[in-house]
Amino acid sequence: MMRRWGLILIAVNLCGLIALAFALPHLMVAPGPLIPAHAEIRRDCFACHAPFRGVSADRCTACHKVADIGIRTTKGVPLGAARHGIAFHQALSQPNCMACHSDHSAPHLVKTPRQSFAHELLRPEVRDRCAACHRAPPTALHAQAGSNCAQCHTQKGWKPARFDHARFFALTGPHDRSCSTCHVGGNLSRYTCYSCHEHQPDRIRAKHAEEGIRDIENCARCHRSGSGEGDEREGDGRDDD
Repeated sequence: MMRRWGLILIAVNLCGLIALAFALPHLMVAPGPLIPAHAEIRRDCFACHAPFRGVSADRCTACHKVADIGIRTTKGVPLGAARHGIAFHQALSQPNCMACHSDHSAPHLVKTPRQSFAHELLRPEVRDRCAACHRAPPTALHAQAGSNCAQCHTQKGWKPARFDHARFFALTGPHDRSCSTCHVGGNLSRYTCYSCHEHQPDRIRAKHAEEGIRDIENCARCHRSGSGEGDEREGDGRDDD
């Protein structure tokens, strides 16, 4: 008799849990609360989840039209300049919302790392158009760098940024110094060779004058490393007369 009542109790509890799962799915089975923008569909799991298949990108784009993402809201209202994001979703090779987005905030003990954007999601022909999405910092260095972002940055991340200094001047031998030795005051768009004691303007000017060289402002134009006589020259600044 006790066994029968035990089975009945288990069955009643199970039915109650199933009923609660359908009535309050956002409390019973959700891994965490939805983002505020989706709070109104917190009871409608199937708005995003397909039965037995999980979250479906097709259900995302049913509300979020790809052509409007970053430009207009789901109700067709244009986004203001202050709220306007980068409209790069139109350049994705295919809609893959879950590659970057997760609408549930999981409990802190089991929260997964934040998903980040990957450039591999973009169509190959637009991956190198950095300026379409990124704005260069307002620094003198970036002003001179132009649009060739790849000379310092990679698409794996903004940092670390690596600059190939040897393209302009090889930092070998005694020239393996800190940046501030040549770029005084942190201005990386300008440099000076007179920070070292052996480089005195009057002596350098007189020595070059003996060779008929008057333009000595851009040392790295002729001296591409610290090797002296063997340096590659792009133009020696000699007088034509």
